[in-house]
Amino acid sequence: MAKLYETMVTPPDVNKNTEWFMYPGVWTTYILILFFAWLIVLSLFRCTPGIAWTIVNLCHFIITYHFFHWKKGTPFAEDQGVYNTLTWWEQIDNGKQLTRNRKFLTVAPVVLFYLDLTPSDVPILESFLPIIMWKTKRRQQLIVSKKSFYLFCSHEFPSLFCADFKGFW
Repeated sequence: MAKLYETMVTPPDVNKNTEWFMYPGVWTTYILILFFAWLIVLSLFRCTPGIAWTIVNLCHFIITYHFFHWKKGTPFAEDQGVYNTLTWWEQIDNGKQLTRNRKFLTVAPVVLFYLDLTPSDVPILESFLPIIMWKTKRRQQLIVSKKSFYLFCSHEFPSLFCADFKGFW
């Protein structure tokens, strides 16, 4: 006998706070926003490309750290407080670790940090090590980028999932 009724598959729990990051083209838009921010900083402040990347890197750090790793919950009332104890980073992909979205969001600050370093006289290997050498003024400016890079990337390790750093600061 033919099936008279369709069986309903329950939809996955859709989090409105993070579902926008699943759309196609979001990664491209993210990269373009960073590039156009660099162009705006470069033209408004009339600085060197390295300083412009440093400013973009620090602005990216401040904005994404606040919204991805600091604020908890969602702005939507429909979830009835299910996500109130989770940050946006912990809500991505329903908490699954090492997904493509998480890998992209982990690589983005690394690439920004690399772009921040390329116009400088600091060797790349030395820049990723916690050794600080104060020979030039540019190296002194990069110390803030290096600290923000370490702080930002430390929150994205799977072993620190749901770790609360608010009392630490």
